[in-house]
This record gives sequence, C-alpha cells and structure tokens, in this order.
Amino acid sequence: MEQHATGDALFRNSLSAVVDVCISFSGTAVDVGSVRLELSPSSALTYYYYTVPDETQSVYVVNASGKMAGPNPFQNLQKELTVNGECFRYFDISSFEELAELPYSIRVLLESAVRNCDNFQVLEKDVRGILSWKSTKSIKTDVELEIPFKPARVILQDFTGVPAVVDFAAMRDAVLKLGGDPDKINPICPSDLVIDHSVQVDFARTPDALNKNQDLEFERNKERFTFLKWGAKAFNNMLIIPPGSGIVHQVNLEYLARVVFQDDTKSKDGSKILYPDSVVGTDSHTTMINGLGVVGWGVGGIEAEAVMLGQAISMLLPEVIGYKLSGKLNPLVTSTDLVLTITKNLRQIGVVGKFVEFFGPGVSELSIADRATISNMCPEYGATVGYFPIDQNALDYLRQTNRAEDKVQVIEAYLKATNQLRNFSDASQDPVYTQVIELDLGTVVTSVSGPKRPHDRVSVSDMQKDFQECLTNKVGFKGFAIPDAQLKTEGSFSWTDGNTYSLRHGSVVIAAITSCTNTSNPSVMLGAGLLAKKAVALGLKVAPYIKTSLSPGSGVVTYYLKESGVVPALEELGFHVVGYGCMTCIGNSGPLDDNIANTIEKNNLVCCGVLSGNRNFEGRIHPNTRANYLASPLLVIAYALAGTVDIDFEKEPIGTTPEGNNVFLRDIWPTRAEIQEVERQHVIPAMFRDVYAKVELGASSWQSLNAPTGKLYPWDNASTYIKHPPFFETMTRDLPKIGNIVGARALLNLGDSVTTDHISPAGSIARNSPAARYLSERGLTPREYNSYGSRRGNDAVMARGTFANIRLVNKLVSGAGPRTLHIPSGEEMDVFDCAERYAQEGTSLIAIVGKDYGSGSSRDWAAKGPYLLGIKAVIAESYERIHRSNLVGMGIVPLQYLEGQNAETVGLTGKELFNIVLPDNLKPHDKITVETDSGLKFQVIVRFDTEVDLEYFRNGGILNYMIRKMIA
Repeated sequence: MEQHATGDALFRNSLSAVVDVCISFSGTAVDVGSVRLELSPSSALTYYYYTVPDETQSVYVVNASGKMAGPNPFQNLQKELTVNGECFRYFDISSFEELAELPYSIRVLLESAVRNCDNFQVLEKDVRGILSWKSTKSIKTDVELEIPFKPARVILQDFTGVPAVVDFAAMRDAVLKLGGDPDKINPICPSDLVIDHSVQVDFARTPDALNKNQDLEFERNKERFTFLKWGAKAFNNMLIIPPGSGIVHQVNLEYLARVVFQDDTKSKDGSKILYPDSVVGTDSHTTMINGLGVVGWGVGGIEAEAVMLGQAISMLLPEVIGYKLSGKLNPLVTSTDLVLTITKNLRQIGVVGKFVEFFGPGVSELSIADRATISNMCPEYGATVGYFPIDQNALDYLRQTNRAEDKVQVIEAYLKATNQLRNFSDASQDPVYTQVIELDLGTVVTSVSGPKRPHDRVSVSDMQKDFQECLTNKVGFKGFAIPDAQLKTEGSFSWTDGNTYSLRHGSVVIAAITSCTNTSNPSVMLGAGLLAKKAVALGLKVAPYIKTSLSPGSGVVTYYLKESGVVPALEELGFHVVGYGCMTCIGNSGPLDDNIANTIEKNNLVCCGVLSGNRNFEGRIHPNTRANYLASPLLVIAYALAGTVDIDFEKEPIGTTPEGNNVFLRDIWPTRAEIQEVERQHVIPAMFRDVYAKVELGASSWQSLNAPTGKLYPWDNASTYIKHPPFFETMTRDLPKIGNIVGARALLNLGDSVTTDHISPAGSIARNSPAARYLSERGLTPREYNSYGSRRGNDAVMARGTFANIRLVNKLVSGAGPRTLHIPSGEEMDVFDCAERYAQEGTSLIAIVGKDYGSGSSRDWAAKGPYLLGIKAVIAESYERIHRSNLVGMGIVPLQYLEGQNAETVGLTGKELFNIVLPDNLKPHDKITVETDSGLKFQVIVRFDTEVDLEYFRNGGILNYMIRKMIA
C-alpha cells in the first residue's frame, strides 16, 4: 500500500501489512482491514490518502467523519496522447457536450475539477456545477455556486514571499510544540519566489547607478536574503530566483510559465499527465500571465500559503465578461494607451469578482507582450482575471522565448485534443459570455492616467486642460484645491551644476521607465529608445534635477536595448539602468534631492511623477509627488523632456534645438512599423537562452551568502528584519469557542477607496513614525530604516506601519495622516500607539470603512497588521475581493452594510461603543445586528462567503486551520 499523505502513526505503520482492504466506519472510528483508528473530535476535518493495490489501483480518502472517496468518477475520460513517440495521459474535457459553449477560462477550472475529483475534496457535483455555467452565469442571476479550484503552482515575490516563508518556519515550530512532525510543513504545490521588490532608486543618472543600488540592496537586506536562502534549502518544492534577475511577473512570463504541465508524479504507469498551467500569486498583478493563456490571479499571502500546503481554493463560479476586440491600433498608439482605455472602460462597467475574457479578430493584431500588458492591469480594472486564450501567437512566443521545441509541440497537441487552442479569427469558436463589450482598436488614442488613480484615463490632447482643472478642483481623486492666488506660485533652487532652476505646479521631478506592465513589452521599450535617439539627434535634453530611471523587468530587456543601439541615447537623457526590480512602481523611487523636496513643500506645489507603471495611488510613488501619471515609456521620456505635464504637445514644442528651432513631440515619435522592424531584428531566442541559463545562480553576492542549515530556523531575537510571529503563541489543539465582540471601539472611521497602500504602505519608513521609534530604540539610524516592504518579516515593524500612510483620511481626526482619536480620553495619537493603549485597557477594536475597502495590491500585512492592532471586525460598504479573503484568513470578521446603507445613513459617528453577537450556528451571508451604546441598532451582512471561510474563522485563521489539520 502506497501512502500519499501521513496520518496517525499507528494507522500509518499498520497499513503496510494490509493486503485485502475493506474500509468501513462507525461513530468516531474508521476500520481499514484489521486496523481500527480512533478519531478525536478535534480531527473532524482530517483526511488520509492511500493507494490500494487492487485491480483498479483506486485512491481512497478517509476523513474523521467517516467519509470515503473512491476512484475518480471521471477516470473514463483519461486518454492517451502520443507526441514524437512519447506517450502522455490527459483528461479529455472535450468529451463534454457543454464544452463548446464554455468560456476558455472556465474550461481550465473544469479540467482541474475533473482531474482532481475524488468525491471528497472535489465532488462530482462541483464538476457538474462548472458544466452548468451557461445556465447559471451566462445570464445575470443571483445564483452563487461555490467550487473548489486547485492551481497547478504558486508564485511569490519577496515582499509577500518573506512573510510566507516566515510563517512556514513558525508553523514548523508550532507543529513541533503541539506534538506533531514539523517536517510535514513543506510546499506540496510547486512554488516559485522571485526576489524583485527590495531594490530602490537611491542612485540615478550615472553609469554606476546599477551597481550602487544593488550593493545597497544587499547591504540593507542581507538578513532577509540569508533567510530566503535558508528557506530554499530547508523546504522542498520551492525555487527561489535571486535578486537582480528581474520582476516576478516578467520572469514568470518569459521563463517560469509552463502553459501546459507535464507531470510524471501523478501517473501510476510512469507516463506524464498533461494539464493546463494555472497559478495563484502573492501579488495582484499575477494576472499578467493571463496574456499567455495561463489562468492565474493574485491572492493574499495567507491564502497562498494554504495552496502551497495542498489546499484547494474555494471560489464562487464567476461571471465571464467577453471583451471583443476588432480593428487595428493607430500606428502612433501603444499597448499602454490601449490598456489605459480598457481599464477606464471596465471600471465604469464594473467587473469586480468577474472573469474578463478577450476575443474577436482584433486579438490577433496584438502580440503576447501587448496582451500581457492588458492582463497585467487586471487589478486596476477590478476583474479576477483578464484572460487571453492560447492561440498560435502564444505558441510562437514560447519559441521566441527559447522554450524547448519538443515541449511546445506537446503543448499544441494537448490543446488541440482538448479544444483549448483558440483561433480568434474563427467566430464559430466564440463561446457564450455573461455580457459582451466591444472595442474598436482604431478608436484608441494616446493617453495617460492620473493624477491619483490608474483608471482615470486622460487623452494626451486633453492633458493640459485636465491638469489645470485638477489644480482648482476640491480635494479628491481629481482635485488638489489650490487657491486661485497660488496657481502661479514658483519656487527656485540651486543645483549642482551651478544653475538655478524653478519648479511650479505640474513640474516633473520623477520620470521612471519601470514596472513589468511595460518593461515586458519590447514594442514600447524599443519605442522609447527610438524616441530618445531622435531627441538626442536634435540636441534635446532632460533637466538635470529630474530623477530619471530605467528599471528593466529582466536582463533580456537590457540585452535587446543594447543590441538595437538605443542605450547611448537613453543614457544621454538620464535613463540609465538603475536596477532589475519593481522600484518606482511600488514606491521604491528613493529620495529626492533635499533642495527639490524643500522647494516643493515650502511653496505647496503640486509636482509630478510620470511612470510606466500600473499604480499611482496618492502617496505611493513619493511623498513629494502629489500628482502621478501612468504613461507609456515613450511618454515618460516625452514629459521628462518637456519638464512639465502642463503642456499641450500639439501646440507647444517639447524643446528646441541648439540652433533655437522648435521641436514638437510628433517630430520624434516613432511609428509602430519602425518599432516592429527593430523588434524583429533584435528580440531573438538566443537572448532568452543566455539570460535565463544562469538566472537561478544569482550574482556573486548571492552565492557568497552563508545561510543556516537545518529544518527549524534559528531565530535571532536581535534581528529587525526576521522575527518569530506571534500568531500561534496561544494556539491549542482544540478549536476555540466563537466569541462575541463586546464593548468595542472604532480605531478608525475611514471613507471610500481605502487601498492596501493606506493600510500597509510599501514605501519608506517616516522618521517620526512608531516604526521608526521601534528601530531607533534598537540602535538603527534613519539611513538604516529601509522600507516597510523590506521588513515584512518583522511583525513588530509591520504592526507599527499599519495605517501609517501620510494620505490616510480618518474622520475621527482633522487632516490627513496616520493619526486617530483615543475616544475615552479625547487624545489624538498615532494609530499604533492608540491601539496599544486600547489593548492595555482590554478594549476590543473594530474599523469603520466605506466602499472598495482594501483595493490595490494584495498584501497579507493589510490583514495581519489590523489583526495585531486588535481589530476584531471591519464594517464596510463593500470590499475588494482579495482583501476580504485575507481578513477572513486572519480571523477578522468582515461585515457589510445592507444595500444602500453606510456609516452616515445609519447614523454612526465612530465614537460609539459596539456590541456584535456572532451566533454559534453562523452561516455564509447571515445577517446579524450591531448594537451601540447610543441605542442605535442596524443590521449587517457577515461576509463569510463560503463554508470554507467559516471554517477558517472558527479555527482563528487559515494557518491555524492548517496546523490543526497537520497534527490531528
């Protein structure tokens, strides 16, 4: 008998002697042959896998409630496929009559359910439910169908990956403490971690900026990197890509993605099982891989950890919005303009919690890099995925990026055999969608988005007018409330070249070609290079005080930029390579010169950052850039040359030649045909082969790191980067009783669109913050503080950084900032200090928030932080999908006002005492009553969306659930 998952030791050892197996159950005991297993009440969700050596080689599963899973009921769908003489097996979902009408993204969910169906974790009715998609989701209904989904793999970046590895290490300690085997805690699902979020633009505009930034990155993050290197050795089934290799989503696209898995571990006869690649990641822009036809999306770190441990994701069968593309892009328009157009369009329609699937003849006009750009910004338009089914262009991309030809042939054969290969020009292949939206590519115009949100698209022709209106609009997403008398304010400063320069509203002080959104796309990167080349030829220059930077998403980008001959022009304009990572896009823009920062602050100027990123939320890019615009790499250079966003490129010159002749943007803008010709010549498979052949080795600085050995991590109590988290300190083997929330205070009363940047900022640590005080008390100087993101492995720093955003607007206090009111005393203080005081007083806490709470990047600390602050529940008007899931994963109760209600309509001030009773028989979407000491009562919906959500909550969180499962 072959064991697939371990159970009770006696049970495990005795089974090896069993030949004729008969399984039965009664009460709290299970009989397997002559072996009887007594089950404790706390092991109610434990199950065991065994392969029984009978004629069918069936896989049986026994759980503590006596349920048993027999053979996969869809085993008859398994077929053989021979490619180049090698035999493979696969589950033929094309056998289902319903398949032809299912969206291609839903087919991936279907295949996973069919392949993993054991009538225990995945039920036969789950498969039937997915097959019934047309009747339940092709029209808008209130029918909600919960389904399990087992992704093929997990991908992490280091900001969110470090806490995951920290949690795994702490879980090993907890399992040992509770009497279990800590070696059980390993990724079961293949997991990749790319270190890309640590490098910062400390140095720019010099040839040695790259080396200086990377040296500083290692100096700041040596503890984190050493810990991750330990994790790479200590945990099985985990690949770690060292720093300096590129951005996680671009490395995923160019190197890690399988498209179709060829798995030789799941077949009884040794042949490989074929199935679609799918992925969840600890970053919301995991969706970028949708552009290559891989279904994937971002989840919270704690949910990803559960998948790493072999758990299925519980999800609601989604509506699928068909987005039909037709026509062709204008020769002067880029994929960035297209994605900003789509983002605004879909935000207006509303696609949160839905799949978006692109189809139509226009898709064939887009390269895989173009599609990946569109999929990358899926979180900005709010969908779960922005999916492009696999077509011949995708297969050609695999060849271009040096994937093995024999594997590509297997992928193609499998996709054809299962009706998963798409021809976008063949309308007969179009499936049924919930709703169809159409876009003529020819209507797309050159655009940017901002100044504070990625879906606030503005055509470049309207940019000057829009910015001027934003200056005087009341404070909001499109307003700064600058008084008329201050609209012409200027501030001067001296620069290192001996000259005096002036800043005014609209002045550009940061111009960054950054982010996998665009650096993964050769067309816009080479386009920027060609624009730079033309600008330099005409003698144009970028003002020396503008912080310009180029951070490619992989070494391949630098390779083809050099080979195409555009690097000298880019460097002449100040766009030197500064690092291989996310950098400015995630707030790692580094410091501005003090002269510039002081001039901006002294004169209350609205100065600007322009970046080729995917996020521009207020306070994210840099504290001194109040307006930030997303733009193509070409426009990043254009606005850097102009020095301001307050310009009409059609009417005003971008600069002048040394002879005094005006140069307009149209004079230096390359056409799509020009760009494509250069791309055809210089983006070749050999580049991908050379770069990725050594990507796992890392630089010498990585190779020389001495990491600890052993299965248990030797925690260093003096470390300010890696700290043993307190999540399991009071954990017991038995389930805790659900407790009511009594006499709670509101720690915060927030409005709409509070993002994860507001909750758990990824930028620098302010010198006057609680986190800074904590680090200072441990002997660190401000220069050594590093960023919050780099310290996500230390819960003490991150708890103090929770709600530490300088733009946070809390209705309990006046003005923006990380402050709140201690209600009993009436004292205003930092959020962390207030939470600590409430904890000392024994007071439970809640948070009152508005619409779209938790939008933005998926961050586990946006849930872990509030948990450590003592927040037991959140009352919101609505939630961002991933963040709600993360709150549940930490045992925080997500409550939602009834339709049409919010804090104002029910009459809350935030200064009340709150009582919230949680019944023992709580069910998903139950309505409960919130009572206050003022006599106010109102109903809320408990946003536990599934039974799995409830199970996590009852256990005190998803990780506690997993530990109990491992030790039962």
